Amino acid sequence: MSQQMPYTGYPQQQYGYDMYPSAQYPPYGMPQQQQQMIQQQQPQLVPMQPSGALIPGMPITPGQVLEESYIENILRLNRGKVITVYQTFENNSQWNAKIFRGVLETAGRDHIILSDPQTGKRYLLLMVNTDYITADEELNYIAPPLPTGVR
Repeated sequence: MSQQMPYTGYPQQQYGYDMYPSAQYPPYGMPQQQQQMIQQQQPQLVPMQPSGALIPGMPITPGQVLEESYIENILRLNRGKVITVYQTFENNSQWNAKIFRGVLETAGRDHIILSDPQTGKRYLLLMVNTDYITADEELNYIAPPLPTGVR
């Protein structure tokens, strides 16, 4: 049986919290030149906005918000419309597929809330089970702007 030698590229600490250097907290005793190299290698990230995810690396002017197109954002633009949500559920002996129809109350990253106007019942549906969604009327949609030079 062969023995493997541990990787010694990073300083080892007793509890492991300094195993991987970062620009914010360089390992204790690391030369200043090495710390500067690590800081230069860190990617510059654009902060996320509550309304959606920003595209990393895109230049942003003050007041400009660039969003990626996500289902949750499209659904939020269409609150109050009647939609039909088709879902499937794995390993369910009673029903493996179900259709929900109702007024779109709101949507989040992992869920949709519908209300049935006839019964007053509300449904909290998980996005992970959603196959597709239909609407009887035109959907509001704002396409995200493309970077300069991209068609």
